[in-house]
Amino acid sequence: MKLAEMFTPYPDRLWKLARQVGVTHAVAKLPYDEQGVKPWEFTYLLHMKTRFEDYGFQLEVIEPAPTNNKIKLGLPGRDEEIEIMKELITNMGALNIPVLCYNFMAQFGWFRTSTTTVSRGGALVSSYDHSIMLNAPLTEAGIVTEEQMWEHFAYFLERIVPVAEKAKVKLALHPDDPPISPVRGIARIFRNAEALQRAIDMVPSEYNGITLCQGNMAAAGEDIPALIRRFSKQNKLFFSHFRDIRGTAAKFEEAFHDDGITDMFAAMKTYVEVGFNGPLRPDHVPTMEGEGNDKPGYETVGRLFAVGYIKGLLEGAQKS
Repeated sequence: MKLAEMFTPYPDRLWKLARQVGVTHAVAKLPYDEQGVKPWEFTYLLHMKTRFEDYGFQLEVIEPAPTNNKIKLGLPGRDEEIEIMKELITNMGALNIPVLCYNFMAQFGWFRTSTTTVSRGGALVSSYDHSIMLNAPLTEAGIVTEEQMWEHFAYFLERIVPVAEKAKVKLALHPDDPPISPVRGIARIFRNAEALQRAIDMVPSEYNGITLCQGNMAAAGEDIPALIRRFSKQNKLFFSHFRDIRGTAAKFEEAFHDDGITDMFAAMKTYVEVGFNGPLRPDHVPTMEGEGNDKPGYETVGRLFAVGYIKGLLEGAQKS
């Protein structure tokens, strides 16, 4: 497998630390909010890929996709957003960047009711309590039903998969986080394994697959090793977010990688068993002593702990 981390587009301290602890592959988050920057264009992607290579990383994944809320809500302008997605995928193919991790969470992405829940030793983690959200106001989108979301997803997928096939770029659908519906009136349709399977079957293609976010699926009550086998057998497991939680979809908190509800060694042994050769990265780590929690889930020390833990699990699984 390809040990990866999620990086900003330009070198910082994490780039150096990640190389020092043995990370070999990069997941790049594009700067969609920088004025005048169109990061889906060829030259921007080329220069970013070269920067990673100069640091010793292979750029493997773009995550997430460009702004596409109009696509998800079926609003006027969605075709223009689809054209941006097409351009990104075409340029990724030209540069041999093989995986696009995208989601179909409308209005807001991963959502938590707290980013300051106290965990082991005083570390801070994010958490979600659905009871707090039951009386939350609707967004400006109003009520959006599951039927509408599936319709919008089909419209998108039917237009984007042929472009991915031509470019030879894998579309790795990330499940909804949290895996519960609705949230503020917006249906969340990708909240279990069957929904991910439906997405795969909707437009059959070797380039239409999933990101297995273990924390999401654990909160949904899924058996993680079983999911690894299920989607690997179909050659649809393109990318893994290796993380864990404690609790259920309705109420959970993030956990240190060695302190959640999933048997992480069993999961790693299954990746080895099925011959998973895609990118795998830690995700949603605790904020540890000395860090400011400005980037909940993505501070530095927890990531280093996670990488070391993953490497230890992998070595053990390969020798078992």
